[in-house]
Amino acid sequence: METRRDVFQAIADPTRREIIGLLAQQRLNLNTIAENFDMSRQAVSLHIKILQECNLITIERKGRQRICEVKLEKLDEVNEWTRSLRVFWNHKIQALKKVVEDPDESK
Repeated sequence: METRRDVFQAIADPTRREIIGLLAQQRLNLNTIAENFDMSRQAVSLHIKILQECNLITIERKGRQRICEVKLEKLDEVNEWTRSLRVFWNHKIQALKKVVEDPDESK
């Protein structure tokens, strides 16, 4: 059975968020990415694999190197979700503010 991953799972981990941040600055090969972390290259490769499965990065083979590039447009899902929550909670807070400022109005 294939594991289905999404962008929220990818960004849930601080290491993966840091990898996204590194790749947002420039394309990097796997070894260069791994040099930025105090963990095994195999552990970094697992994070890279998850990011790739979530379509947040692409990997291009150049000879023996694997060059990673971030696909930031995939983060639009997160932006849209948080935007909808902000709208929802702003409405709730405004309604609560009305009740607190003028309790007689809510009766």
